[in-house]
Formats: sequence, structure tokens, C-alpha cells
Amino acid sequence: MTTKSDVLIIGGGPVGLSCAYYLLKSGRKVTLLDAKEIGKGSGSGNAGHIVPSHIIPLAAPGVVTSALKWMLDPAHSPFGMKVSLDPKYILWLLQFVFACSDANVQQSIKPLNELGQLSAKNFEQMIAEEKFDCAYQEKGLLHLFKTEKAFHEGRHESEFMQKHGISVSVYDKVKVHEVEPAALDDVIGGVHFTGDAHLNPAVFLKLLSDRVRAMGAEMLENTAVTGFESAGGKVRVVRTSAGDAEREAEQVILAAGALTPSVAKDLKLNIPIQPARGFSMTMSATKQMPSHALILGERRIAVSPMNNLLRFTGRLEVGNYSMEPNPIWIQRIENSAREYLRLDEKLDVKETWAGLRPTTPDGMPIIGRSSRYKNLILATGHAMLGLSLGPGTGQVVAEIVQGQTSSFDINPFHPERFG
Repeated sequence: MTTKSDVLIIGGGPVGLSCAYYLLKSGRKVTLLDAKEIGKGSGSGNAGHIVPSHIIPLAAPGVVTSALKWMLDPAHSPFGMKVSLDPKYILWLLQFVFACSDANVQQSIKPLNELGQLSAKNFEQMIAEEKFDCAYQEKGLLHLFKTEKAFHEGRHESEFMQKHGISVSVYDKVKVHEVEPAALDDVIGGVHFTGDAHLNPAVFLKLLSDRVRAMGAEMLENTAVTGFESAGGKVRVVRTSAGDAEREAEQVILAAGALTPSVAKDLKLNIPIQPARGFSMTMSATKQMPSHALILGERRIAVSPMNNLLRFTGRLEVGNYSMEPNPIWIQRIENSAREYLRLDEKLDVKETWAGLRPTTPDGMPIIGRSSRYKNLILATGHAMLGLSLGPGTGQVVAEIVQGQTSSFDINPFHPERFG
């Protein structure tokens, strides 16, 4: 049996849900499917940071050197790599190494800045209009430092950001403790990206999912894509595991995150995405809660106060598809947080989590219409910024579907830029 859809979105994470929301607002009929529960995938357990300040791509000068140094300290390294001889994995690593250049940073800053600012504006507007109660706070993102070397690097980065219009405040030791009383005495300074925000991602995605359903979207959960049929330069059929196994759609949006390459294998597209696994632990509010969303500078741990909950997020393991939380790394994340923050002697841990970030070799998302299939749009590859860039990506994708001029030049995100 074949069922016809107007717009079929594959992937029910932050990007897919955001696409559905803006398409529905533009008057399109939407079918949204996910291989698991919608809104419950890798986006739900992340830090929940909304970071328009994040204008430097993951592939930047010094990253490879830093990664090698970190791997010499396996007990604390925020970075890890799967060992594999898979040709696609090795090619991705080589492409990533070559992309870690000043040229890549310079050509990425403007589009990342424009997408990040659009997304932050859309978060604010969406949450206000829809009255989403999701622990949303516009208090910025405060980076804490314990060593002069890291603090110096943080100040240098903040100067770079300010030149590109990012709002930043630098705090000495006295000021950082005044701003963040939960910091331990040996924290020597901070860099505060005051235009950032944070929220509880699981609550936000649940509210957004409910809203999309209420707006009329057909929601297909636990429905995996099993293949595609194409003809005449279009995706003609999307085969699924559902009872009505085949779907036809006027427009198909591929927003399957780290699983995009495997989902799209029948389409024979070059989608160089590797998973980057991360971990989080969520606990009841501590006696002295941090008053800001934080990055613990030297350890690269994200801290997110979310009303009656506190979350720590960390680690980036390239090439690992497992979504099982690693108890060793969960404990190491807690140990790292204790180096910076006043925490209860025993934490009331509610949840541990592992999720996959879809990472491209140049550190930029893939957003745009396929040149090979004229009714296929890709919206994936956002790495750690899937939540943060979701509403901006959703608006841009809706503009593409509607044949409108994009809010800004999205050509740097083009799906075919990898050849």
C-alpha cells in the first residue's frame, strides 16, 4: 500500500521537529517519522545550551594538536576516537584534518553566525508565542577557568568573537565569584557570552512535539526507513517499516542526524557524517545550584541548571555509534565538575545518557536541496549544535520548500560541497 504525503520529514529530533513546525506555520501538510520515539533521541539528553556565540566550526586550527594531547591523558580527555580501518571513516578523518585550517574558520564564521542568530531569535519567539515552560533562561553562557594559560586563551577567543559582533564580558577572579557563587575558590576568571541561553531540551522537545501534532502533523513513531526508490531525478517512494509500508511525498526532508548516511544509503549520496558520542548525567538540584549555564574550561564539561534539575554533559568520541552510557566516563564527568563547583557530597542522580552528534569533516551543517533529487532537502550534520541551530534550520528549510528566498545565504551549507 502506498500513502501520499505533502512533506515527509525523516527524523524527529530538534531539527526535524523544527522543520515540521515552520512548514506547518507556512501552510504545508507534514508527515514526521522517526525510527524511535519522536523527540526522545540524541537531542533530549544534551546540555540544552542555545549558543549563537558558537561561530567557530569544530574543524579549526589547533584542534588536531589539542586532540592528540588530550588522548595522552585518557582519564580526563574530552576527546576520543574509535579505532577502525573502515575506508569511509579514514577518509572522514583525513578530510577533518585538512579542514582544520584558518581558511575553513574564515569561510564558516558568517554562515554559522547568521544561522545561530536566526535560531536564537526563533527560540525566543517560539517559546513566548507557544508559552513553552521549559526552564528557558537568557542568562548567557559562562566559561570558568582555573589556569592562567586556559584563561588567556579564553580571553583571546573572546576578543576574536567581539570582532564578529558576539557580546562578551571577561571577569577577573573577584568578579567571576560575584557572578557565580557556586564556583570553587581556585577558579581564577571567566568569559561570559551574554547573548546565549539555555533550557531543558527534553521538556522543550516534548512541548514542540505536542505542538506539531496539535498543528496537524501526522506523527509516525517507531517507523524506520528501509529504503528509497527514485526515478526522473526525484525520490518517488520512501519504504518504511510501518504497516502502510510505502510513502510518496511531494518533498522529502532528510533530518536523521548521525544516522543520515545509513538511512540514505539507497540514494547513493556523499554524506560524510560520523557520529560523535557524548554523555550526560542529570541529578536533582544541589544545595548550591550554579546560577548560570557553564562551560568548565580546561575540562570541556557543560553545566546546565534546569529548575529542579542539574545536568553535566561532556566527552566527544568520534566514530562510536553506541548509545549506551559509559559508567566510567559518567564518573569522570562528575569528578571534573567537582574540580570547579560546590557540589553536595552525594548527588541524587536521576538519569545517565549517551547520544550521537552528526559531525561533518568541516564542522558545518548540511542544509539545502539535493542537486541529484529535486524533491529532496537535507538538514543534518549539526554536530553538537542540533538543538541550538534547530529553529533557524527549520525556518530555512521551510523557505526552501516554499520556493522563497532564504533569510541569508545558505550556500556554504550546500549538500554537494564535499564532491
